[in-house]
Amino acid sequence: MLDVKDLKTEFKLSQAVVHAVNGVSFTLDEGEVLGIVGESGSGKSVTALSLMRLIDRPGRITQGEVILYDEQKEVDLVGLPLSEMEHIRGNKISMIFQDPMTSLNPVLTIGYQLTEPLIHHREMSRSQAEQAAIRLLERVGIPEAKQRMREYPHQFSGGMRQRVMVAIALACQPKLLIADEPTTALDVTIQAQIIDLINDLKDEMGTSVIIITHDLGVIAGMAETIAVMYAGRFVEKGPVKTIFNQPQHPYTRALLGSVPRLHDWLDRLTTIKGAPPNLASDIVGCPFYPRCPLRIEKCEVENPPLEILNEGQYCACWVTKAQFLERSGTGQ
Repeated sequence: MLDVKDLKTEFKLSQAVVHAVNGVSFTLDEGEVLGIVGESGSGKSVTALSLMRLIDRPGRITQGEVILYDEQKEVDLVGLPLSEMEHIRGNKISMIFQDPMTSLNPVLTIGYQLTEPLIHHREMSRSQAEQAAIRLLERVGIPEAKQRMREYPHQFSGGMRQRVMVAIALACQPKLLIADEPTTALDVTIQAQIIDLINDLKDEMGTSVIIITHDLGVIAGMAETIAVMYAGRFVEKGPVKTIFNQPQHPYTRALLGSVPRLHDWLDRLTTIKGAPPNLASDIVGCPFYPRCPLRIEKCEVENPPLEILNEGQYCACWVTKAQFLERSGTGQ
């Protein structure tokens, strides 16, 4: 359904160029859920905004393709005129942003904001859109939906605002839903409800989902495939069960090691020493090299490509590749 090839996005500042997304590639099938995980500043949200063509100055997409397969046609979103891209947004691809309070317009009613995409993309009349909006609010679990259509975002709780964002994003039954930290700032009970809601609606509508988060628990509860992002690149990618049970990249192992577990509550959490690299500087070797406990000399001078190891699992690590080749008996 979606094919992203060598996507690069940069922000040109007065004294430096920040390479926020630096050669990301992946494919997404119909109905598939892809989770993108990594530390803050790794490029997750910029990747999502690049797919939606929502990068404004000083940012720009400098390279790559984002191919959307729509009704037997291939559409490159990167080169698409803005007028056509506006038809894609909300209609074919929708996005749930991190903070619903800043994403919803505070001076417009919930009903107005929910009917807008239905009128614009589905060419419904105002009355038709209002009836459809009420059904959507009921579907995402908003009680007394007809009355609440006339209310404003500040009159809703955080969890209810996020439900409204889900309703708006899925109003036109898009082919792809991008959820950028959809459970941030919500308590764990509401988080679970939002995850279940997105899963149910995804199954009901057959929508593909890209979920972006730093919470590995959310990924485990939603995604089928996981991509681990570091310094603007994917360093490991594969089926969720495989990555969680047999992580290959040192960064993935460190991330999983930093997750608290009930049976290890007396042990200290594993931490990743150091800090992510400055994306405004030229990174020659592996970006994780300064923090990696397994680093070798080659890692400092040559950036490892993301290559397949086995069973759909990809990894960008010289040490892991060498160990895998040695175990499989293929030599070099």
